[in-house]
Amino acid sequence: MSIKPLADRVLVKPAAAEEKTVGGIIIPDTAKEKPLKGEIVAVGNGTKDEEMVLKVGDKVLYGKYAGTEIDLDGEVYLIMRQSDVLAII
Repeated sequence: MSIKPLADRVLVKPAAAEEKTVGGIIIPDTAKEKPLKGEIVAVGNGTKDEEMVLKVGDKVLYGKYAGTEIDLDGEVYLIMRQSDVLAII
């Protein structure tokens, strides 16, 4: 991995969107809902006011509009603040 989040930010690999068909109709990627869970692949060091409680490998739930999408080596990741993570699952 060539990216290291700073401060209280984490890098999340979103879970794959579930394939859904409705009566034989395949839903295109643009109409699929964004997954709201993923796996932490990199973490920052935290800040002096907020320690980093997440660690690499944690499976997490995050808000629908949380984070910024980035493309690394053909894979899509989200970079977000630790506070945007709702829960560890």
